[in-house]
Amino acid sequence: MSASSAVPATHREVHLVTRPTGAPSEEHFTVVEVPVPVPGPGQVLVRTTTLAVLTIMSELIRGRGELPMPPFDVGACVPGPGIAEVVDAGDSGLQVGDLVASQTGGWREYAVLDAQAVQCLDPGALPFPAAHLSQGAAAYLGVVRAGEVRQGDTVFVTSAAGGVGSLAGQIARLRGAARVIGSTSSQRKADILTKELGYDAVVLRNAGSLDEQLRAAAPDGLDVVVDNVGGEQLKSAMALARRGARIALIGALAGQLGDSAVTEIDPHALISGSVTLRGAALFDHLDVIPEWTDFFGRALRDGTLTFPRTVLTGLDQAPRALRELVEGRHVGAVHVEL
Repeated sequence: MSASSAVPATHREVHLVTRPTGAPSEEHFTVVEVPVPVPGPGQVLVRTTTLAVLTIMSELIRGRGELPMPPFDVGACVPGPGIAEVVDAGDSGLQVGDLVASQTGGWREYAVLDAQAVQCLDPGALPFPAAHLSQGAAAYLGVVRAGEVRQGDTVFVTSAAGGVGSLAGQIARLRGAARVIGSTSSQRKADILTKELGYDAVVLRNAGSLDEQLRAAAPDGLDVVVDNVGGEQLKSAMALARRGARIALIGALAGQLGDSAVTEIDPHALISGSVTLRGAALFDHLDVIPEWTDFFGRALRDGTLTFPRTVLTGLDQAPRALRELVEGRHVGAVHVEL
């Protein structure tokens, strides 16, 4: 189907102008006006509606090469996931007005994307389109498949106030966990976790001994650990693993935020305790996404699960959103709506 007549001649993009050595901030980006691109064969032109801002973007902006994806280029538009509306479907088979999700649309108002690289969204699958940008599939993978949370379990979720952790604790509760414990960086976020998101107790980073806090919160030990962080938090959790415990490794935020995610492992303790240590990457478990979407849609509609998110408005707010995310300002997902 042909393009909408409302498509302008130019649009705005956020470009990375300098590569930071530390955490990125607004000074490392600029907003530029460029011509709206024209789709070729097998491509679609889309208008961005919502951007998801993720912590891993900080590492890619800094150019760290150990990740399984290339660093972002200086002088180019910042890539990233988002929801967009098709405005020129070309020969793709899509329709003008379709909502699509893309991992690479980027921080721009319009984008040309390969039709095979976008996911056409079912408008009835979730109550609102931005829910498709949740990190819940990773949380579901950690809780259900890697962690195998069962009735009566005591579960510890690291980085519990983040986009993954804020959903992981709720999923664990719905799976029958008897006690859900999280870690976070401030008392403000701890209060939200316990009062609104189903956590029974929270341990605070940089507020005394993590070992002592976690032991007080889980005096009988841990059955499941859903770890988004690595480093000292994972070490403290492994020390409390009960016999038969399952430890799901789904993130390494300590490394992304400038600390070390490396954790010493005692093989004897794992063997003698029959403890399972399992790394799980979503790109190896793509079949979990439709399962999660069905679960998420039903839980949102019946009110048994909420989707915490912070929304900033305007393309030029994307750099600020990333800075505040890295600084730990927000609970849940961080989105920019255009």
